Amino acid sequence: MYQLEGWFLWFMMFWVVVLVGLFAIGGYFMFRKFLKKLPKNDGKSDMDWEEYYVNQTRHLWPDEQKALLEDLVSPVPELFRDVARHKIAGKIGEIALNEKADKITQELVIRGYILATPKRDHKFLRKRLAEKQISTAPYESLF
Repeated sequence: MYQLEGWFLWFMMFWVVVLVGLFAIGGYFMFRKFLKKLPKNDGKSDMDWEEYYVNQTRHLWPDEQKALLEDLVSPVPELFRDVARHKIAGKIGEIALNEKADKITQELVIRGYILATPKRDHKFLRKRLAEKQISTAPYESLF
């Protein structure tokens, strides 16, 4: 019988640890996606509601606000940018429908961005709004 010895043994052990780690990370993200697709009490999942809000408000988006949203999601890595844009647009659409807005305004985009993103992203938002000379004072309660 062959026995593993030396560098090949260590290589195989390292490779097993790497594979188990990668499978665990991939499984974690797949499980998170699965949880978002599970229906809630109303029969729709979080992702279904996002899609609903985006579709219901698609005609309310002027080009300037689309450009602002695109600018705000620019620091997100390319791989995740579409998902981030869709999530934020869903939250903006939810706010617009709840307020019965005629069109998506800059104020709705900023409020939706704040509510849809984690606190660590708010530092970037403050910096970007300062560059565009937009006051953050009306949104301080949301930060």
